[in-house]
Amino acid sequence: MEDNLILIFTRNPELGKVKTRLAASIGNEKTLEIYKFLLQHTQEIASNVEASRRVLYSEEIIKNDIWDNNLYQKALQSGIDLGEKMKNAFADGFENGFKKIVIIGTDLHDLEISDIEIAFHELENNDVVIGPAEDGGYYLLGLKNIPANIFSNKRWSTETVLKDTLNDLKNYKVHLLDTKNDIDTIDDIKNIEVFQKYLV
Repeated sequence: MEDNLILIFTRNPELGKVKTRLAASIGNEKTLEIYKFLLQHTQEIASNVEASRRVLYSEEIIKNDIWDNNLYQKALQSGIDLGEKMKNAFADGFENGFKKIVIIGTDLHDLEISDIEIAFHELENNDVVIGPAEDGGYYLLGLKNIPANIFSNKRWSTETVLKDTLNDLKNYKVHLLDTKNDIDTIDDIKNIEVFQKYLV
């Protein structure tokens, strides 16, 4: 679908710079291994969705990495905080002619191809699609245009983000996806089998 764009916000996978709350429990090396595992999972999901794809790096664009240059456009995140960075990424996508844009991060082991496909489908009849995260944020946001204030006056990476966002969207038609668990701390992974090898 040439009108659909997936934005993937990623941190450059550098030792000591990813998932610091998780690293406080299990150390930087194992945390980086987990982060690379999550990157690979996200890449496999996004590669199988029929849409254009754009990876936005936190620090620098990496030419030769898991994000295939033939499948993924590559850019840098730009802005002061997460809200401004997302707003700029959406604005660039709409300026490039895309009609429906979905943004995801790279810390969701629960993410499935169907989550993104459903988001694009629900944007047919809704203004906004949100994938709520268990920690009070969101793991996916789908837009057809940028609602006023959706990216401003938020305490990013806190438990109030989803609630405050929904308050700003009272005059819009919003579809909520299933709530999922994004991975920030050891409590988020300690009972998931695939992560046990990193915890021994």
